[in-house]
Amino acid sequence: MNAINRAVTKFFDLVLTPLEAISDEFALLFVSGVFGVLALWIFKHISWQKGIKATKNKIKGHLIEIRLYQDDLVVVSKAILKVLWRNVQYLFLNFGPFIPLAIPFALVAAQMVVRYGFEPADVQQVQATRLAGDGITLSIEGDTDAIADLSIELPEGLTRVAPLPRIPGQKTASTEFFAEAPGVYDIVLRTRGQEIKKRFVAGAADEDVRTMQPERVTGFLSALLWPAEDTLEGTGLTHVAFVYPESDLGWLPFEGPGGVLIIFVLASMVVGFLALKPLGVQI
Repeated sequence: MNAINRAVTKFFDLVLTPLEAISDEFALLFVSGVFGVLALWIFKHISWQKGIKATKNKIKGHLIEIRLYQDDLVVVSKAILKVLWRNVQYLFLNFGPFIPLAIPFALVAAQMVVRYGFEPADVQQVQATRLAGDGITLSIEGDTDAIADLSIELPEGLTRVAPLPRIPGQKTASTEFFAEAPGVYDIVLRTRGQEIKKRFVAGAADEDVRTMQPERVTGFLSALLWPAEDTLEGTGLTHVAFVYPESDLGWLPFEGPGGVLIIFVLASMVVGFLALKPLGVQI
C-alpha cells in the first residue's frame, strides 16, 4: 500500500501544480469534476446498461398499470409488488458496480484531504514559562514493549512542554510540544532499536510542502485515508497523531477535511450528472 500511495502522491503533485497556480479551490473543484466524469465513464463500462434501462422501463410500465387499473385491487396489489421488486433490481444494478469504484474514490478523496484539509500549526512566541496544556499534544499507540522502550527526539525549533508519560498497560504514551519557528520538522520516535519519523509543519508552509496529515497509521484501510506518509507496519507502533488547524477553503462554503470531502462529493456528483447524456449512461 505504501508503494501505491507514493505513486498516487507523485502523480497528484504533477497534475495539481499548474492548477494550484490558479488557486487551491480551483484545483479541488477541477479534480472533483474530472473524477466525477471518469467514475461515470467507468460505471458505464462495468455496469449492465441494457439491464438498467430495461428495469427502469418495467418500473414505468407497472406504474402505468396501477394508474390504469386503479379500481381493481388485485391488479393494483400485484403491480405494487412488481414495482417494489423492480426497484430492488434497479438498486442492485446501480450500486453493485459502484463497489469497485470505492477504492479509487478513497485514493483521490484522501489526496484532496491531505492537500487542502489542514493548515500548518501555529508558531508560538518564546515565553519564560510553559505549562502543560499550552502545547500541541503528540499521542502514540503501540504494543506494550514498543511503548515501554519509547523515546522522542524533537528537532531544533520544537520545544517540549511536558515529559513523556508511558502507560504500557494501556499501550499509549503522549507528550506536548510547541513550535518556536516556522518550518518542516521530523519528530523522531525511537523504540526497540528502530527510528520512526513523523513530519510536522509549523508556520508559513514551505512551497515544497504539498501534503500535511496529522496521523501516521497502520493497516490497509487507515493507509487509504492517510496516504502522505508510510504506514507504521513492523515498528511496534500503531498510531502517531497530533492535531493540525483546519484549513480555510477561501470562497468555498466549507472548511477543514470535512469540507474538502463534502466539496469533492458534491462537485463529482454535479459534473457527473451533467455528463450523463453526453456519455450516454443509464443510471
